[in-house]
Amino acid sequence: MLSEAQAEHSGLMREHLRDQIAAAGGWLSFERFMELVLYAPGLGYYSGGAQKLGKGGDFTTAPEISGLFGRCVAVQCAEVLRALHTPSILEIGAGSGRLAADILARLQGLGQLPENYRILEVSADLRQRQRALLEERLPHLLPLVAWLDRPPEEPFDGIVLANEVLDALPVARFRWDASGVEELGVGIDEQNFAWAARPAAAAMAQACSRLSEAGGGWDAGYVSEFCPRIPAWTRAVTRSLRTGAALWFDYGLPRAEYYLPERHDGTLVCHYRHHVSGDPFVNIGLQDITAWVDFTSLAEASREAGFELAGFTTQAHFLAGVGIDREMRLAAGDDENRFARLAHQARQLMLPGEMGERFKAMVWLRGLDMPLSGFELLDLRHTL
Repeated sequence: MLSEAQAEHSGLMREHLRDQIAAAGGWLSFERFMELVLYAPGLGYYSGGAQKLGKGGDFTTAPEISGLFGRCVAVQCAEVLRALHTPSILEIGAGSGRLAADILARLQGLGQLPENYRILEVSADLRQRQRALLEERLPHLLPLVAWLDRPPEEPFDGIVLANEVLDALPVARFRWDASGVEELGVGIDEQNFAWAARPAAAAMAQACSRLSEAGGGWDAGYVSEFCPRIPAWTRAVTRSLRTGAALWFDYGLPRAEYYLPERHDGTLVCHYRHHVSGDPFVNIGLQDITAWVDFTSLAEASREAGFELAGFTTQAHFLAGVGIDREMRLAAGDDENRFARLAHQARQLMLPGEMGERFKAMVWLRGLDMPLSGFELLDLRHTL
């Protein structure tokens, strides 16, 4: 059951969406629907004040499971920062702020703090939560941290970092048929939101043909999605990176695996209070909506943005490569109970049935030519 405040918030979001659909002539692309549901100012999921991450939220990310993730990311960051004179870190969408806190704490221990740590965050509520956590855990490092409304314009050297951000970019939905491709949008059916199809524009039809070829061909009725925003969005957030690395962590697959014929319903997933569904029309404004990342699209974007694709691997192999076993021993010290807890958390991060294989790591380099320990154990670039 929704609380009174939740019901009111969801009602306002629904009313806003109905107005948008009416203004668009009764049909709204799913890409636009997803954008509004997640990011509409004051109403969207990421604009609301409800807790989103962790036990009391809707889903759990790697930094919420264990500080080991942030420690390992920090070790990888330190390798890049050592190669630069005045490096910065730009984190895109910092969630609860735990990843930033864990990275900064470990970088301090390594003697490799950046000149500054900037957070690009569109949610005012999440900004407040991030600041509060950093003030509590690392008050002496807070002067290094700044929050941005948009990507920085001035050139900088360092790292662009995004953990579970790409999966929340709005996606376009489609249905494949022998007679042509249909774009799936949203309409109103007896006051309820419902899927509504219309013939796809030429650009979408061409894109779907390429995806079908990559996946091995589809039967009629095949439904999936793709993210047309990845090239422009990644280019925008990395444009000012003069020399350094862009690190991406998310769940997803190379294109040939993503668009296999047997994955005939796509990968759209909604999260609400740790319950998973495929229905984006319930708990409007209160649930997260995501889709898996086509990492081939992200690899293509690296070239368009002027980067070298320097690594692609599973989260498990990334963590092993940077030395998660060492980080466990350092974090636990002589406390055997703490070591046991950390070992359990490491299994959640690394086992194939947990996050180890579903989640991937990718790195782009610009102006650097260096090996990166997180990507040395397993190189999956050939799958892209």
